[in-house]
Amino acid sequence: MRHGLDCIVASVKRATLVLSLLVVALAAARPARAQETIYIVRHAERADQSTDPPLSTAGVDRSHRLKDMLRAAGVTHIFTTNLKRTIETAKPLADALGLAPQPLAGPDVRPLAARLAALGPHDRALVVGHSNTVPDLLRALKVATPIAIADAEYDNLFIVVPQNDAAPLLLRLKF
Repeated sequence: MRHGLDCIVASVKRATLVLSLLVVALAAARPARAQETIYIVRHAERADQSTDPPLSTAGVDRSHRLKDMLRAAGVTHIFTTNLKRTIETAKPLADALGLAPQPLAGPDVRPLAARLAALGPHDRALVVGHSNTVPDLLRALKVATPIAIADAEYDNLFIVVPQNDAAPLLLRLKF
């Protein structure tokens, strides 16, 4: 049983390494432009359906998986809404990297898209949003693929690699 778990852990580590190398290769193959990569997630599982709940135990576990996946990804900026569930989803990674998440005001994603576009050529951002704002942000970033997130879906990691003269590359992973 232990051997099977070790194989799974090794496979996840290899997949993370391959993903990191792919992102770096894609970034290096393009001329200079705004930020290198944008990682976008919906907040992790919440404890209840109240207005501003904290994360559930499953949500806390998922926030740590996100930290483990992105710790070596070169994230330089973290954006969240002002709600506990987005802040708590970003917290493990923010703490590990020594970054202060930047709060966003309101559900309008256009100001965030402008802030992301203004980042430097070596910046990589994590955005933690909601089931309704993540698809809106992807559209604002000119991702052509229509994205919908179900109410019970918390495991999407969208990786957006902007291109100068073309639509951005989009990779959708589960974590």
